[in-house]
Amino acid sequence: MEIELKELNSFAREVIIDLQWSDIEQDFEKAIKIFSKRIKLPGFRPGKVPRKILMKQFQPSIEADFVEKSVNTYYLKALKEKDIVPVNMGSVSDVHFHHGEHFKFKVSFEIEPEVKLPKLKKNTLKLEKTNYITDEQDIDSAIDEVRHGHAEVQTIEDGAQLDDFVICDLQELDTSGLPIIGKKLETRYVKIGQAPFNADNQKNLEGVKPEDTVRVTVPKDDEGNMGTYELLVKNVERQVLPEVNDDFIKIADPKAKDLSDYRNRVKEKLDKAYSNRADEAFDQQLTDGMINKTNPEFPPSMAESYLNHLVEDVTKSNQQGELDKDKVKEVYKPIAERNLKWYLIRNAIIKDQELEISKDDLADEIDKRKKSSPDQAKEVGKFFKKPSNRSRLEDDLMEKKILAYLVKYAKIKVVKVNTKDLRKQTEAKTD
Repeated sequence: MEIELKELNSFAREVIIDLQWSDIEQDFEKAIKIFSKRIKLPGFRPGKVPRKILMKQFQPSIEADFVEKSVNTYYLKALKEKDIVPVNMGSVSDVHFHHGEHFKFKVSFEIEPEVKLPKLKKNTLKLEKTNYITDEQDIDSAIDEVRHGHAEVQTIEDGAQLDDFVICDLQELDTSGLPIIGKKLETRYVKIGQAPFNADNQKNLEGVKPEDTVRVTVPKDDEGNMGTYELLVKNVERQVLPEVNDDFIKIADPKAKDLSDYRNRVKEKLDKAYSNRADEAFDQQLTDGMINKTNPEFPPSMAESYLNHLVEDVTKSNQQGELDKDKVKEVYKPIAERNLKWYLIRNAIIKDQELEISKDDLADEIDKRKKSSPDQAKEVGKFFKKPSNRSRLEDDLMEKKILAYLVKYAKIKVVKVNTKDLRKQTEAKTD
């Protein structure tokens, strides 16, 4: 078997396979026998038709069968011989078969390309890292979230107020004020003051009681088209938050000694959360910087396959009706291409730096997680007995090693951000 391999670019390959008759004669004879079992001729049992008769009457069909079923066999042998792993289905062309002479064909396919990494020096990657400065309002807001989790719900009879929940039916009206048949939303929860039930809608809802009806104007579709609805109040509920006292602290955080200690512990958790947020953003910057420096080529088939998996995951997790897959693809295409580039760079760094995660590395990380959550140590151990979970942990540890390697070549500027400024930005967007 003669194999000619052509490199068209960093990922596209063509292989031309030329087999002499001596290479394929035995396989062709087997093909004749298999074909004969499917043929019924008067005077002969299936599989017993003489070879000469079969070749005289059915040679073109036998040859076509042989070619169709043998291309993949010889193609896989050629790949194995050349130690090549394609990333897509090969495209077969230029097929030539001459009985008694040779069998030749071409297959075009794509492989994972070799990525040439840039030379990294100190301060090659210029990055920013955020240092978030939290304040007392952050602590108050976090405590309020906990209070909401322990709130009592009371039914209100004397009129709704700001932040009350109204349980209602919403009937869409036409331009003349008549109900539109089939456009009724039953038993919906709306919060007074929360968009779209703020502004004029809020004024209309304040003071309502069960059985009251008011008109509200809210978006009726995803495009933001507005509709007028008659809102029938079925019930009004109010969340009554617990006071922040010793009893509340015992429930919210049994390890806290008093209110001052509780607030300090809340601040520690907030600072940790913001620190994690900053780390994630920094890691993203680090990988993006390396992607921009390297900008590797990638096989279109790999990008398409990865994108299809993303779209499938998004479609499966969607809970709000049927999605337009073409639109989802359009949105996720840049993400797929970015992630694929990082995947290729990541593999190149692992190979270049000979990075690996040992069994001891895995065991140490699992032990660390057990110690950080002693109450759930058994569950942690059980979770990581599953091979797929250990594999994900191995990937996470490898990612950390790669990022630790890259950060040596980064020039990092620390930027302080006050959380009060984040709140202002959020408020501005809401307005």
